[in-house]
Amino acid sequence: MPVDTRPSGWKHRFTMGAVVIAMTVPGLRHAQGQDADALNFQTHALWSPRLNIEAGTAIVYGIDASLPQRVESWRSHGYHIALMTGVSWGEYSDYLDGRFDGKKHWDEAQMDRDGKMVLDGNNPLIPYIAPSASYGKFLAAGVLRALDAGVESVFLEEPEFWAKSGWSESFKREWQAFYGTPWQPPDSSPDAQYRASKLKYFLYRRALADVFAAVKQYGEAHHKKIPCYVATHSLVNYAQWRIVSPESSLIDVGADGYIAQVWTGTARTSNAYDGKVQERTFEAAFLEYGAMQNLVRASGRKVWYLNDPIEDNPNHTWEDYRFNWESTLAASLFQPEVSSYELVPWPERIFGPRGTYPSEADPAKRVPIPAPYETELQTVFHALGEMKKSAAHAQWLAAGSQGIGVLVSDTLMFQRAAPTPSDERLSSFFGLSLPLLAHGIPVEPVQVESFHRAKLADRYRCLLLTYEGQKPPSIAFHHALVNWVKAGGILVVVDDGKDPYQSVSDWWNTEPRHYVRPMDELFEELGIANTQAGVMHVGKGIVLHEATSPAALAMQADGSQHLLNSVKTALAAKSIRLQVSDRFVLRRGPYIIAKGLSEATAASSSNATGYYIDLFSANMDVVHSYALKGKEHHFLLDVAAIKAATPTVIASAGGIAKEHYEPKLLTFSASGIEGSTAMVRIKSASAITRVRVNGAALDSAAFGSDGTTAWLRFPQHASPQTVKVYFK
Repeated sequence: MPVDTRPSGWKHRFTMGAVVIAMTVPGLRHAQGQDADALNFQTHALWSPRLNIEAGTAIVYGIDASLPQRVESWRSHGYHIALMTGVSWGEYSDYLDGRFDGKKHWDEAQMDRDGKMVLDGNNPLIPYIAPSASYGKFLAAGVLRALDAGVESVFLEEPEFWAKSGWSESFKREWQAFYGTPWQPPDSSPDAQYRASKLKYFLYRRALADVFAAVKQYGEAHHKKIPCYVATHSLVNYAQWRIVSPESSLIDVGADGYIAQVWTGTARTSNAYDGKVQERTFEAAFLEYGAMQNLVRASGRKVWYLNDPIEDNPNHTWEDYRFNWESTLAASLFQPEVSSYELVPWPERIFGPRGTYPSEADPAKRVPIPAPYETELQTVFHALGEMKKSAAHAQWLAAGSQGIGVLVSDTLMFQRAAPTPSDERLSSFFGLSLPLLAHGIPVEPVQVESFHRAKLADRYRCLLLTYEGQKPPSIAFHHALVNWVKAGGILVVVDDGKDPYQSVSDWWNTEPRHYVRPMDELFEELGIANTQAGVMHVGKGIVLHEATSPAALAMQADGSQHLLNSVKTALAAKSIRLQVSDRFVLRRGPYIIAKGLSEATAASSSNATGYYIDLFSANMDVVHSYALKGKEHHFLLDVAAIKAATPTVIASAGGIAKEHYEPKLLTFSASGIEGSTAMVRIKSASAITRVRVNGAALDSAAFGSDGTTAWLRFPQHASPQTVKVYFK
């Protein structure tokens, strides 16, 4: 029976209440010219000098009695505030015990086959919910109370239905209503498990749709637009962790976008490549972020990328957290269409008194955040606030072939439990994507459910498809895919046709259709035999069928090369050469993100030399080249790309405001996390002669110049300090 494989302490949230309140405050927090909502973070704490994060929006978490005080504490310090409500769990005793509508709802707790409730953090008072229609009304009522307090936007967090559940009395009633037949134990057959998953998907889609509708109605009555977003893990992670969630369908029932909850805790889940099962944090994060971006690409909705400087497992070392945070951050930056970020989910567990973790020097001792990491984080926070300015100036400097995608459907979550769960490491997906990614090809997960949307398919010249581990949700996808192939697309189908879920009751085997497998229907539309293998010409396009299991390929020592050879053959049929690389290097305006790919075999050309600021170093070190070895990564600022006629701040560990230059004097205001070290880089050919911070002279050892940039370092405070920098 599937088990919860998340590490101990995995919950990246607090269970103090269900709703996060957000009110908008006029004006902009910290960064000059920054979008009001481009950067955010969530917290249950009051504002404090140690939590003075450089972002426009603070997401205040929980509706306990302290809420008004906490909201005011952040608002009074210039932050916008955002509203979120937990969807699948929370301190919902009012609902469960019957105080909401006079009926007890404990039979809506998600239940496994052994009759045990599926709990949040093993708390018997906080089960995951198998939502009835009344549950959506309960959530909506809570959100409307928050709207009455002045909330202007709503985030609904993590609609999650565990694959191992499906035995609660509420779920049995919903089955009868949805299918018109008596409930079947989900583990009794592949068809029963698939149908249970479809129902779980529907139930949370319905619950969220009820909240979206209530918010829209409230907005119309009050003559205001109140956007609704969903904070959710990626399809890739939910499938790997055996969770069902409505994911892509939420766009169609009122979601205005998503927070992509991708972080070390999701991305370090092990996967298989050439028979080796291990953590591949960067690669998994790259694919997770890509899946979330593809979710909104066709709709034009908004997405924020979450980054977490630690993770929910509190037993890793600071050094481990730092390397993996840099890895996931780099992965997010390689998605140039996105320039909005959730900087940190809980700053109090990083910068606050409770933020102590082991170090490699003494793993038995828990210590506060190391000063260099503290400074580095603030440097990166500041740089992320500048990303939107460079959104239109992204260019790959080193990468393999582009325009290649792996087709994924929400049904990837439907085959994850007994009696015949798909590969435990989700190798039906990773077996197709990792071989490409490891060889420097920026492959994208491509959402099947939105493939028909205008122009989405146009960005791809080659797509990989398997129905192992997933199934096509409708015949409309086949129609769109066939049209794409006939117009010149290259489709690589890797599938041995042996997935036991091929026979589940669905559109391909229901009147008037009688196909044994969905692939049979697809091949008939393409005009090719379902037993045919190799390269086939279809219209102006190409289909290559490889009768192999992607999961089996992932466990073969030469599996990645086998997959690459298939893609090379398909591309060659249209005289296209597959380009590979041992690294990713992307320019985003003045920023350069570089990552070595340790499992790649082909070497790229050497990197150009220049003058770069290393944003992954506490001192903002100057580097003149960025050679990559193995898994190394860099986040660099190319100083030559910044045009400045006078001395200008180009990088900062903290917030910079009120920047003003007059001959030989640069003045600005600086603020950040109390007790940390402020580090500032200024583009200037002139040398610094002296610096004053709040009127006090800075020691000459705390600043310097090299003819291209100048730097200064001083104690950071939450209250803005006036900094005066004098030049020759």
